[in-house]
Amino acid sequence: MQSVTLPASLDEAVAALGAMPAAVPVAGGTDLMAAVNQGLLRPAGLVGLSRISELRGWHYQDGHALLGAGLTHARMGRPDFAALIPALAASARAAGPPQIRNAGTLGGNIATAAPTGDSLPVLAALEAELVIAGPDGSRREIPVSHLLAGRDMLEPAELIGFVRVPLLHAPQVFLKATGRTGPGRATASVAIVLDPARRGVRCAVGAIAPMPLRPLEAERWIASLIDWDGERGLAPDALAAFGEYVAAACIPDQAPDDGGEAPPLPPAVLHLRRTVAALARRALGRALS
Repeated sequence: MQSVTLPASLDEAVAALGAMPAAVPVAGGTDLMAAVNQGLLRPAGLVGLSRISELRGWHYQDGHALLGAGLTHARMGRPDFAALIPALAASARAAGPPQIRNAGTLGGNIATAAPTGDSLPVLAALEAELVIAGPDGSRREIPVSHLLAGRDMLEPAELIGFVRVPLLHAPQVFLKATGRTGPGRATASVAIVLDPARRGVRCAVGAIAPMPLRPLEAERWIASLIDWDGERGLAPDALAAFGEYVAAACIPDQAPDDGGEAPPLPPAVLHLRRTVAALARRALGRALS
C-alpha cells in the first residue's frame, strides 16, 4: 500500500523524501494523477506538500519576488500578482479550466517540465532562478533554464522550494496559440519581457521544443531599434521582421539536400512557423504599446 506523508514545513518534506527515496512529492497533483491514471506511474509513496504554508505565498528580496513553489495558477492570476509579474499572471490565467488553475502549482509546472507548460517560457524570458531545498536545511540556486535543459538535476532528497524572479517594473506579455492537442493546451506560446534598465528585450518561445527557446540574436537586433529614451514604438514592418526573425531562429529551414537546395518545410511545420511569427509580432507590439 502507498504511504502518504503530509509534512508541515519544507525541511520536513525534504527529510521525508530522504527517508523514502522512492516516494514522489505532490502538490496539486494535476500532472501526477494524469500519469497514474494512464498507467505511466506507480509511486511507492507520496509526500504531500499542500500543508506547507511557506510555499503558498511570496515575499520580496533584493529587487526580486521569491515565489513559493506551491502558488497555484489561480492565485497567480489575481490582480495583485499581475501587478508584479504580468506575463506570469497571464500564463497562469491561460493554464486551463478552473479545476486545473485551482489545483496546479508553479513548482509542479516546472518539475513536470512538459513542453506545453505555460509558465515555462515566461520564466525563461524573466531569467528566473530556482531555490532548491536539500537535506539539513541546505539551499542552492540554479537558473530555471538549467533544470529544464537537464543540466542541473534534482537529487532524490531535493525539492523546488521557491522561484526567484526579478521585478523589472516594465511591460511583459504572454500569448499562446491552441489547437486540437487538448483543452487550452498550447501549440506555440511566446513570452516578451522588456528590460529598460538594460535596454533589452527578452523573448522565449514555448511548446514547440522540449524546453523554451531564446532567439538571442533576434532579441539583440530588435532592442537596437527601440528608442528607449522616447516612446519605444516600432513601425509595423519592424514588428513583422522581428516575428519572422524569431520564428526562423526557432524553426529553421531544413538542411540542403544533395542538389544544394534546402527542401521546403512540411505544411504543418510551415504553419507552426507562421504561428510563432504572428505571436512574437503581436506580443512585442503589445509590450511596446
